[in-house]
Amino acid sequence: MPELSMRSMQEADLAQVVGIERASYAFPWTEGIFGDCRRVGYICQVAEVGVETVGYGIMSVGADEAHLLNVCIADAYRCRGIGRRVISHLLRLAANAGASVAFLEARPSNTSAIRLYQALGFTQIGVRRGYYQAVGGREDAIVLKRPID
Repeated sequence: MPELSMRSMQEADLAQVVGIERASYAFPWTEGIFGDCRRVGYICQVAEVGVETVGYGIMSVGADEAHLLNVCIADAYRCRGIGRRVISHLLRLAANAGASVAFLEARPSNTSAIRLYQALGFTQIGVRRGYYQAVGGREDAIVLKRPID
């Protein structure tokens, strides 16, 4: 696999990011949501192989907490360690920003993501009932947490 690089998301990246998002989720974030995340100062990163955007990560950091809000890898690049590298990169940025703990939510049906998060040291601390929009109603979210070294 070619070299993976990470950089700050720019406005020019939004079309590619939204394309990955729409291909990945039944209820995707809109371009406006991604733009708002950039405008309010969230940490917004894109993962690239060559000049192709293959994934992204959005994270808020406040006080000593980091919240991973959205991490997604393009389907053609999944299961190659890119998700692990994106999350590890976000955790380093969170540590540099002074965070000592990271949180995220995951759909219980997203078992591959949950396995990745657990392999990265996240543990379940709770459940948010009806958190996600889902076909035919709502889906719970598993809340996970890990210390940042």
